[in-house]
Amino acid sequence: MTYAGRSADEGPVDKPTLVIQGEYKISQDAGVVLNTLLGSCVAACIRDPMAGVGGMNHFLLAEGSASDKQHHAERYGVHAMELLLNGLLKRGAQRNRLEAKLFGGAKTMDGLADVGASNARFARAFVEREGIKLVGECLGGTRGRRINFWPVSGRARRIFISEPVPMRPMAPPPSLPTSGALELF
Repeated sequence: MTYAGRSADEGPVDKPTLVIQGEYKISQDAGVVLNTLLGSCVAACIRDPMAGVGGMNHFLLAEGSASDKQHHAERYGVHAMELLLNGLLKRGAQRNRLEAKLFGGAKTMDGLADVGASNARFARAFVEREGIKLVGECLGGTRGRRINFWPVSGRARRIFISEPVPMRPMAPPPSLPTSGALELF
C-alpha cells in the first residue's frame, strides 16, 4: 500500500497544521505535524507520551496590562499556556506525565526592548511552576525559527530562518511651511 507515492513501511504522510500567534492546537493523530514561525514569540510544545496526545501554542508577549488582557488575552503567555494545558488534560493527558519543549524568544531587532528574553523567562518559569518536565529548549539568540512538532511522538525540528534586523535611524519628517500655501492631497 502506498501513501502519496510512499510505501506503507515509510509510514503515513505528514499532515501539516499551522499554529499562528495567539493559537494553540492539540492532536492525537500520529500523522499531524504542527508548524509555526517564531521571532521574539515563544511556542510551547507539550505532550503526554503515555496518552499519545500533544499540542503547541504560540504567544506574542509574556504579560500585559489588565485592560489589554481583557481584549487581547490570546496574545499573552498565561492565557496560551492555560489553554494548551487544559486542552491536553481534557484529551486524557495527566499533569505528572507532561513533558515540554520550548522554542523562540529571539531578539530579532537591534535597538528595541528584548521582548524575546521576557517571553523565554516566562515560559521556563511557567513550566517549572506547573511541574512539567522540560525535555528540550531552543530559546533566545538573535535568529527566528521555523518549528515543526509531531505531538504524538514528541519529535521536534527547529530551522533557523533569519538574522536580526538592524535599526536604521529614520529621516526627520519634512518641515511644513511656516507661511504661505499648503497643499493637501
